[in-house]
Amino acid sequence: MIGGLEPTTGLHAFVRTVEAGSFSAAARIAGTTPSAVSKSVERLEQRLGVKLFLRSTRSLALTIDGTAYYERVAPLLRALDEAGEVLRGAERARGLLRVSLPGVLGPALVEALTGDFVPHYPEIRLEISITDRHVDLVREGYDVALRAGEVEDVDWMVRRLATLPLVLVAAPAWLDGVGRPATREALARLPHIRYRLGSRAYPIRFADGIDLLPEGALDTDSGQAMRIAALGGVGVAQLLRLAVADDLAAGRLVEVLPQAPLAAVPVQALHAFGRLAPLRVQLFTDFLAGMLAPHSA
Repeated sequence: MIGGLEPTTGLHAFVRTVEAGSFSAAARIAGTTPSAVSKSVERLEQRLGVKLFLRSTRSLALTIDGTAYYERVAPLLRALDEAGEVLRGAERARGLLRVSLPGVLGPALVEALTGDFVPHYPEIRLEISITDRHVDLVREGYDVALRAGEVEDVDWMVRRLATLPLVLVAAPAWLDGVGRPATREALARLPHIRYRLGSRAYPIRFADGIDLLPEGALDTDSGQAMRIAALGGVGVAQLLRLAVADDLAAGRLVEVLPQAPLAAVPVQALHAFGRLAPLRVQLFTDFLAGMLAPHSA
């Protein structure tokens, strides 16, 4: 033991608890029990002679001392983890990697991950959540979240992986019934399936900078729900071309107003590790950047 430092079990238990928000969540990440995590933190508190958490039956909050200690200890632990991974090399990268993927890209990304990434890095254990909800990386214990569109969470590290084209699509039989629009004005009169983020519907944004916000026949915060609704003949949907590439190739969907291309959107990876991201995070984001590169605008 150097300088009175608690063995790393207690330090890791403390940092995981802070970042996950509870002993239970920290235990899930570590693959142990809440009791074991709690006891490790208690032993650390006893050794340091301070209270790191204020505990009650319903809540867990950092003390002032706990906050100061976390700010010093967390970067050191991450640096130690990273140093060990560098020595092992990419082929020996290991550990749990919890990722959040957007619903509309989920199927394509999971197919690539399970077909190539998982076999290549067998000691990295993936835990994948597919949701369009903007998860809280720290509180919910995610290592990486993928998002399409601009990101406002400036406190997190953001890496642009690709810039992907959007496309307007609809079911061909439905489109034949309502008439295929030849102008933006005609497009605006059709029923639309709109993506809604919070209280705001996302506009159709053309490559020339013009925005169009038509009335919505259906609004949703799920890209996958938009695709399903478009296949069902509800209206026109604005979706990532990659997400509907198979539908377009099979004729289940057709492109609407192809002579007016849409603005492309960035696809970005977010993490909360600062500049000391674990090797498994770097390998994961490198893999996705390579996988998305052929589809980039």
